[in-house]
Amino acid sequence: MNTQIAIHWFRRDLRLEDNTALFHALTNNEQVLPLFIFDTEILDSLEDKADARVQFIFDTLMTIRKKLRATGNDIYIAYGSPMEVFKNLISQYTISAVYTNHDFEPYAIQRDNAIKQFLATHNIAFKTCKDQVIFEKDEVLKDDGKPYTIYTPYSKKWKLKLTADDLVPRPSEKYLRYLYQTPPLPEIGLQQIGFLPTEMFIPVTQLNLEIVKNYHNTRDLPAVNGTTRMSVHLRFGTVSIRHLARLTQQVNEKYFNELIWREFYQMILAHFPHVVTKSFKPEYDRIVWRNNETEYQSWCEGKTGFPIVDAGMRELNATGHMHNRVRMIVSSFLTKDLLIDWRWGEAYFAKKLLDFDLASNNGGWQWAAGCGVDAAPYFRIFNPQSQTLKFDPELKYISHWVPELNELSYPKPIVDHSFARDRVLKVYKAALSK
Repeated sequence: MNTQIAIHWFRRDLRLEDNTALFHALTNNEQVLPLFIFDTEILDSLEDKADARVQFIFDTLMTIRKKLRATGNDIYIAYGSPMEVFKNLISQYTISAVYTNHDFEPYAIQRDNAIKQFLATHNIAFKTCKDQVIFEKDEVLKDDGKPYTIYTPYSKKWKLKLTADDLVPRPSEKYLRYLYQTPPLPEIGLQQIGFLPTEMFIPVTQLNLEIVKNYHNTRDLPAVNGTTRMSVHLRFGTVSIRHLARLTQQVNEKYFNELIWREFYQMILAHFPHVVTKSFKPEYDRIVWRNNETEYQSWCEGKTGFPIVDAGMRELNATGHMHNRVRMIVSSFLTKDLLIDWRWGEAYFAKKLLDFDLASNNGGWQWAAGCGVDAAPYFRIFNPQSQTLKFDPELKYISHWVPELNELSYPKPIVDHSFARDRVLKVYKAALSK
């Protein structure tokens, strides 16, 4: 085709509104073709072919497609390796530039560098923008230019830096007239990319401000609908971080701080990519884990005999969600009570969580194991019973997920907590004193 176009490549920003790279693509070009690639590098690593996250991405793309087609536009949806897709695109179109939003996960950096180099050989600009966070990698640093590794001073500097301009929307939706006019592009089905439909519930994108107002009182109570469930939408970019921050900044500081925690972990991953496979604090890699596979399986299935742990794991397996307080309890139990490597738990969460985000998942697990940035000290070990008394005293959450709690069929505890506590303290102490 002779018409010169620019491309906006959707990844973790699945929305037409307040999308930075899309905004720049549309305001700098008169013919912009939206693109999404079902990346085989990522999809092939997913064991469960009825993955609700893939279904969610697919459904979101179909919504975007429907909206675009109503105005004579479309989105190019491809399946394959990004390199092969771009080779195919440049054989079909005359492309001036490719716009996309930053992604600091290790695979994404490697992928984007390869695509950038390839496009450069064809004189095609590769332009990337900040979008999934308000402040990224190098924007909130200590006075000496080094990255923070403790949350509280990071969050103070983050708040001092924040101005109204940082939260101004990038109104990409106002410039959709500059999209490339095209007849409907080829259809693609979920089965064509090797996946099966699933009916797992995904929360709506509409933020419930009543929940935000009361967040500081309800955030730790798993039986209460007291969290916004926005994490899945931040993960896939179906809602803008600027939009959420604007709505909540003056409403509830505790909630607003959670948005900053997310950025803290994104910054840590960008500066310290070794955390993907190793402990942030190297001395913790000396811990001798027991890694008992039978006990690990009991934990995965929610059959440990510890009701709050089992309730959390069953909620995760059934819904792809786990309440944040319970995430801390089950991860402490796996690493401290069972002495199983935090990477085993992290990998299981990565497989099951709808809101799985590498930076936050890794940060949370290393926090629980005591080996990460700003981590709980290793001798802080959650007692499942006292956590239950504090956060689910009427057993409403537990009863929902463990209905057989008082029946003989419910398993006996797979470990004695007091014994496990003494054991882990000895193991950690031995590793850290070397």
